Amino acid sequence: MFAKVKSSMFIDALQLQLNAPIGNCLRGVLKDEKGSIWSTFEKDISTDREELNWTGLNDLPYGKYTLELSQGNDEMKMNLVKRV
Repeated sequence: MFAKVKSSMFIDALQLQLNAPIGNCLRGVLKDEKGSIWSTFEKDISTDREELNWTGLNDLPYGKYTLELSQGNDEMKMNLVKRV
């Protein structure tokens, strides 16, 4: 597991704790229940332990989302909820 979310519920931002090899690129995609993409990010990892604050999510509709993270051939998915 190369990343974990501090809380599976969010309002306007997601906080991720990264545990990934230095020099790799981390990609994230936030999808709703229907599979529509609402937000994406790409980040080059500069330290082996890093925190990422994914802001700008306040305009998303409330509901359930899936966060898909990929780093090279490694992929992981997490279920999240945007709440009031």
